[in-house]
Amino acid sequence: AAMLGAEEYGFCTAALIVMGCVMLRHCHLNNCSVGVATQDVLLEKRFAGKVDQVVNYFHFVAEELRETMALLGIRTMNELIGRTDLLEVHKEIIPWKAPGIDYSRILFKPDVPATVGVYCRKAQDHGIDHVLDRTLIEKAGAALGGREPVRFETAISNVDRAAGAMLSGEVAARYGEEGLNDETISVKFKGIAGQSFGAWLAKGITFELEGMANDYIGKGLSGGKIIVYPDKKATYRAEDNIIIGNTTFYGAIAGEAYIRGRAGERFCIRNSGLYGVVEGVGDHGCEYMTGGRVLVLGRIGRNFAAGMSGGIAYVYDPRNGIKYKCNREMVELEGLVSGDVNLIKALLQNHVKYTQSRAAKDFLGRFDREIKKVVKVMPIEYKRILLTGGISRRSAALEVLDG
Repeated sequence: AAMLGAEEYGFCTAALIVMGCVMLRHCHLNNCSVGVATQDVLLEKRFAGKVDQVVNYFHFVAEELRETMALLGIRTMNELIGRTDLLEVHKEIIPWKAPGIDYSRILFKPDVPATVGVYCRKAQDHGIDHVLDRTLIEKAGAALGGREPVRFETAISNVDRAAGAMLSGEVAARYGEEGLNDETISVKFKGIAGQSFGAWLAKGITFELEGMANDYIGKGLSGGKIIVYPDKKATYRAEDNIIIGNTTFYGAIAGEAYIRGRAGERFCIRNSGLYGVVEGVGDHGCEYMTGGRVLVLGRIGRNFAAGMSGGIAYVYDPRNGIKYKCNREMVELEGLVSGDVNLIKALLQNHVKYTQSRAAKDFLGRFDREIKKVVKVMPIEYKRILLTGGISRRSAALEVLDG
């Protein structure tokens, strides 16, 4: 790879193997027997990976690399970059269908003076010196330095991508997984947010967006709160229009979301801890979900709950259409119990509080009648584990909504 010009290299699967992965290939089912890809407390205890094992592996990689380089008369990696003259075509292993492929352009070596070199000679400008997060971090200084609550407003546009990621990194660096108290940092945005708005948002940060957002909003949400509603000057019905893009809240592990409007496809895919409200979703909603609670106040697309092994989804279904659109390979459709009713009411009240949702207000105004039209989407195995006491009751309670 270096001889062909590469200066960065990926070792993802190899590192997983070193940590104990045995390639069972059902990471999405939350039942990894060696505790690598799971949130199951019992299975996590089986994880035997050690940092030293990964370090040792990369020592071996480096040692073997230096041995090969020595055979070639190369002393440093920089000298190896782009040395296509050291490569040749192994014609004996070329498939019979491909003998006529011309490799000359792949193996081409530019005529570059040795003093210049073909490896990286100056740092790349990644364009992050002036991103929106720099402003967010500066304005949140009192909260980052002394946990003092701060609230401010700022504009946002679709070129502002992953807004909040660097801010969350600052919170994590200072306060770790504990984060900050709820709403210590509250930011009101206005405009069209770019991709990955609120990605990995840390506990204690609240992002309120008046406008709309692109794909991947709330990706990896880690305890923060995201609120989205249309521009107050908008004349369209929020509940009938898409306000956030596709693959939203992908892999969220904790936090809350209140979305006044519809989401695109793959809403809450791989969600493992988010409690959220949305007013409709496209295809593949709650796909591979392993935890959390999701309330959908509007229409759903096809293949809802495919691969869903944990958490619970509540779908307002006045037309009784969920049975045609839900993938019931791993879930059952059930009626509500008192705990579900209390949670749904709390979520609706929060939704009205944060977004002034008309759909939620109408629901609450006729609550006793409308609650009967809500269907509970319950993963079969998750239900079995709950009934046998395999998961702490606290993890399924309302603590995320306390206060």
